[in-house]
Amino acid sequence: MGILDFLSGEFIDVISWVDDTRDTMVWRFERQGHAIKYGAKLTVREGQAAVFVHEGQLADVFTPGLYLLETNNMPILTTLQHWDHGFKSPFQSEIYFVNTTRFTDLKWGTKNPVITRDPEFGPVRLRAFGTYAARVTDPAKFITEIVGTDGEFTADEVSYQLRNIIVQEFSRALAGANIPVLDMAANTADLGKLVAEAIAPTIAEYGLGLPEFYIENISLPSEVETVLDKRTSMGIVGDLNRYMQFNAAEAMGQPGSGASAGMGAAMGAGLGAGMGMAMGQQMGGPWGQPAHTAPQAGPWGQMAPQGVAPGQAPAPQGTAAPPLPPPPAVEKVWHMAVNGQTLGPFGRGQLAQMKAEGQFTRASLVWAPGQSGWLAAEEIPELAQLFTIQPPPPPGA
Repeated sequence: MGILDFLSGEFIDVISWVDDTRDTMVWRFERQGHAIKYGAKLTVREGQAAVFVHEGQLADVFTPGLYLLETNNMPILTTLQHWDHGFKSPFQSEIYFVNTTRFTDLKWGTKNPVITRDPEFGPVRLRAFGTYAARVTDPAKFITEIVGTDGEFTADEVSYQLRNIIVQEFSRALAGANIPVLDMAANTADLGKLVAEAIAPTIAEYGLGLPEFYIENISLPSEVETVLDKRTSMGIVGDLNRYMQFNAAEAMGQPGSGASAGMGAAMGAGLGAGMGMAMGQQMGGPWGQPAHTAPQAGPWGQMAPQGVAPGQAPAPQGTAAPPLPPPPAVEKVWHMAVNGQTLGPFGRGQLAQMKAEGQFTRASLVWAPGQSGWLAAEEIPELAQLFTIQPPPPPGA
């Protein structure tokens, strides 16, 4: 073996790339003057592709495997270089390693709301975001269309362009899907497939593909969501009158709360006033005589005798003062159920007028405080009289 053969064997190139960054899509093999020795060994691992670029022109693409760089296995490069089979001098070319695995958890989202027409709410503004996975499907096209002469190209550099394409196609798919806003959560998978299919032809021109595409959330503006929550609350509450009655009854049954304390104080004041008036009328003095009240001023400032109201003549001696008139009775009121709704309250006079107009009948269901449940009007003695008492014949009949 001659010295030249020995030196050529010692300086055989081994060209390979091991990536540990997890975000590098393209890496260029660096060599001083880009001189690649004839007969160098090229190792392309699984999930990689090697692209040869000679004098600015793409020469060849190598898939995973071990290659010996000679003229017999590089016909395209041989044609460009015009080599003879015995020519063994170094050649100047660039080798780009392309990562063909999936780059996952790439983010996308709408910067501005997308305006669409909802069949129930009308024009609405929607925001959306999600994730996707991208991979290089055509290394040669990816090098010529996207990378160029960049020695180290990462996924972040292409994600911005992909995000713009995704948002554009998402807006078109959303406008043409005619899916109600309230049903979009159940159709995100189908909507994602529509967007991925719409994006595929555009990114295929870059040598890329999207094997995965996910829509994580589609949301309304915060102001619209607040109104929607109120509408949902109204649907849960149902009958507003019954809900208010329930809240009032619950507040009365909770001691110590502000509502119960206020209502209890008012009820206690009313009961105390009534009991005081009744005791003042019924209780006598220690020998059975009426109790004396405090002196009150007369019409000209004089003190009126005890037991005599201001402006009233005193009773003759030996007779008791006339009792004070009782407080007016509180009119009883009723609520009426009509077509699943609660109307009222109505007094007896109002019900009589409604009976004359045909709006109140014997079968009308009514309820009053203290009543166990809804009853027909003819079952309540106070209301049954409205249907039994007939007016006398008019004069001149």
